[in-house]
Amino acid sequence: MILHESAEMYLETIHVLSQEQEMVRAVDIASRMGFSKPTISEWMHKLVDGGYVQIDGSSITLTESGLEVATKIYERHTVLEDFLKKLGVQAEVAEEDACRIEHYISDETFEAIKRHSETL
Repeated sequence: MILHESAEMYLETIHVLSQEQEMVRAVDIASRMGFSKPTISEWMHKLVDGGYVQIDGSSITLTESGLEVATKIYERHTVLEDFLKKLGVQAEVAEEDACRIEHYISDETFEAIKRHSETL
């Protein structure tokens, strides 16, 4: 399964929720992302089939490969958001822009921004 922005967003959301609460359920993902539970259910099945998510009863967890992708995307998000804020971008705009950029930026460019951000 080739992961596109939508799949990465689901994995990142599961990752963030798992850091905030003991168990992640479809209703939690739906609430956080603003999508219907049937939409979440459809995506969870796709991610299970792709080997990125496991479902045990109502509990949703990331597999090793799912966690790898989610961690990468979450790091990109946090570094980019922080970098944009350091540039003077308003917090809300920085968060929204980081959310879009994180899926399309090359590894090389991200690493350069990350290094530069550490010097600011």
